[in-house]
Amino acid sequence: MASISSSPRSVEEIFKDYSARRVGILRALTDDVDEFYNLCDPEKENLCLYGHPNETWEVNLPAEEVPPELPEPALGINFARDGMNRRDWLSLVAVHSDCWLLSVAFYFGARLNRNERKRLFSLINEVPTVFEVVTERKPIKDKPSADSGSRSRGSSIKRSSDGQVKSTPKLEDESYLEDEEEHGETLCGSCGGNYSADEFWIGCDICEKWYHGKCVKITPAKAESIKQYKCPSCTLKRSRQ
Repeated sequence: MASISSSPRSVEEIFKDYSARRVGILRALTDDVDEFYNLCDPEKENLCLYGHPNETWEVNLPAEEVPPELPEPALGINFARDGMNRRDWLSLVAVHSDCWLLSVAFYFGARLNRNERKRLFSLINEVPTVFEVVTERKPIKDKPSADSGSRSRGSSIKRSSDGQVKSTPKLEDESYLEDEEEHGETLCGSCGGNYSADEFWIGCDICEKWYHGKCVKITPAKAESIKQYKCPSCTLKRSRQ
């Protein structure tokens, strides 16, 4: 059997097993990538990439027993090695490795109750995926929902359910980094400019597009008094109806 045996039972034990296997796979796809690449000879039989609970990795044939002791990784990763760009191939292996890590974790977690499974996934979701690390992508944070009232960026303004504005001050560096990571690919619906944390932005509660405050002539002070913001485009559409 290619996979080293492990029998975690609690949420913490399963997450520890997941983390260790993830470290092994990441090592294969980053630090030991040349060795991993050479082992995945397309002339060989169907090969799999295994991550072990002792933080090591292994390229080997799938288990012979049916059913296997654990869910099996993607089969035949070596066949596409020479038919793809190396970076794309590694990214593909990374995606399948993420799927395998999750399947193993929830195989061990089959006897957990609903809340424990939710906690397990929450722990797993806190760390970057193998794919994100291999492709050097930053995890994308959830964007604010449309029902959160008039939305603004760069001003740390939030609304409570009763419509009152509440300030949520942050350290300047922390706020800047979070905003840049969360909204780095956002474009202004008016001028098409990229998001920048040092500029005031406001989101339309109808079409959910974001705008520079200066492009739609809305200041942070004015935004505080707006319960539901409609961009110029949505306001024009409404007037025509």
